[in-house]
Amino acid sequence: MADAHRPHSPWRRLLLPDPPRALPFARVWNIAFRTAHLATMGVLLGGHVFGMPAERLLVWLYATVITGAGLAAIEAYPSCSWCYEGRGACTLIKLLLLLLVPWLWSQRVALLVVVVVLGSVGSHMPWRYRHFSLRHGRLMYERRPGS
Repeated sequence: MADAHRPHSPWRRLLLPDPPRALPFARVWNIAFRTAHLATMGVLLGGHVFGMPAERLLVWLYATVITGAGLAAIEAYPSCSWCYEGRGACTLIKLLLLLLVPWLWSQRVALLVVVVVLGSVGSHMPWRYRHFSLRHGRLMYERRPGS
């Protein structure tokens, strides 16, 4: 029988802390990683658009993956609940599309453009959609002033 007052598992406390953790200088980190991610992704996409050999684009691919992972870590640090919110769903869809690139190589430019569009939409859609919990079917918290 489950006890309503039983402490959460260590994994739950680590991944879904209540209240969420605060990342010092989160806004600064987010801006720095997002800027680097946009720049590296732009070079990577442009290289594919203009037919650069894949091996010449590897450094840009790695830089894009590293900066994207940094952005995900910044989002996930407070709580991994972001992955089932609208913003996290956009990120997961982007990752799934990117995993298709090796199998749909001739369609890579179109896939990368869709990924860029999803990234832009996910970052700029209204707060109520970015933070809508797909798991719970509602916003889990109210918007804080200045957020």
